[in-house]
Amino acid sequence: MQNLEKSFEMSVSKLDKKIVPSIDYIPPSGKVMDKEDLVNLLDSCFDMWLTAGRFAVEFEKRFADFMNQKFCLLVNSGSSANLVAFSALTSPTLGARQIKPGDEVITVAAGFPTTVNPIIQNGCIPVFIDVNFPDYGVNTDTLEKALSPKTKAIMIAHTLGNPFDVKTVKEFCDKHGLWLIEDCCDAVGAKFDGKLVGTFGDIATVSFYPAHHMTMGEGGAVLTNNPRLKKLAESFRDWGRDCWCPPGKDNTCNKRFDQKFADLPDGYDHKYVYSHVGYNLKVSDMQAAVGCSQLNKLPTFIEKRNKNTETLRKMIMTKIPNHEELMILPTALPNAQASWFGFPITLKLNNKRRDLINFLEKNKIGTRLLFAGNLIRQPLYKDKEYRVVGELTNTDMIMNNTFWVGIYPALDETHMDYISDKLKEGLLL
Repeated sequence: MQNLEKSFEMSVSKLDKKIVPSIDYIPPSGKVMDKEDLVNLLDSCFDMWLTAGRFAVEFEKRFADFMNQKFCLLVNSGSSANLVAFSALTSPTLGARQIKPGDEVITVAAGFPTTVNPIIQNGCIPVFIDVNFPDYGVNTDTLEKALSPKTKAIMIAHTLGNPFDVKTVKEFCDKHGLWLIEDCCDAVGAKFDGKLVGTFGDIATVSFYPAHHMTMGEGGAVLTNNPRLKKLAESFRDWGRDCWCPPGKDNTCNKRFDQKFADLPDGYDHKYVYSHVGYNLKVSDMQAAVGCSQLNKLPTFIEKRNKNTETLRKMIMTKIPNHEELMILPTALPNAQASWFGFPITLKLNNKRRDLINFLEKNKIGTRLLFAGNLIRQPLYKDKEYRVVGELTNTDMIMNNTFWVGIYPALDETHMDYISDKLKEGLLL
């Protein structure tokens, strides 16, 4: 017991470590955890209930409430959330609206691959369109050109926590009978027209990887207000089964041995009836326990991210008077309220980014590119079928000239001051 107490105190002290500019490396992202998270983790460990349990049930309810959704399904990652969300729309039970192999899905080429991969993994064809500056959101003027008789859905992420024009996209989807999947993995708490992102579409996804707004280590969630889609997503998450009983529960429908399915014998055990080619993508209760304590701090995390973003923006504008000639700073659309994941900078001078980010890294400032840059230039799509509509001019500029720095909650004004100083110094080289 003494060893356990000592380990606990050592772990708490590590969580309190501060990042000192110029001495410590300033990561572009990272987890922010405290004693409460450690206590919750230990609490779940002592249950020895290693799959989803009481903490998962608590988290799903609370997070659904936070995101203003009726249903939340925990999965083991944001990437799995995208796979489950898209796969749910391929269910034959959806009739004419079922997404089938060969159907097209409109998306953007500037982003993270697992927003697009589920389209390909389900035998469909991504249709890539360009994005706009300075919000990095989808160019909605291209939507009509991207539409074809094969189009069944739109699946797009809110880039680095900055909402795309989701109202226009939703209206387009309603007009043409398309599904809308919102990838909110970088954008928890962001709003458009005062309404939370994730609530515009038919189904939404979130990630709880350590880099994101809150964490449970690995983890993600699928969110929807549609009971039918909730049941389908649950089926694809849980082996493709038809039964919706949670782990450790039996016969919650009171019809376990009283139904007929396909060519199975009458009354075949409903727990072992499978209606989809599914996966096993659940979380452990230990992950959910950390998520529950992190959720208590989520509003503060979001507030701190947005404060750091505005502080860094003002410092850059003050210290670099000619910044508009040198770079594009991130800006939200007029009706959008961002929940920033990172601070993207696009340099207007070509062939400058490599030298600048090397300079920043040497000065212990972490940088990241805007994920895959232009997805169609990546090796994984070289032999895949896709369509491109229009010129991906801005996407290519992102690939060549964009990077981002951290504004996550472990950082404060002193870090923003140091980052802006070194950014100015690096631009003068």
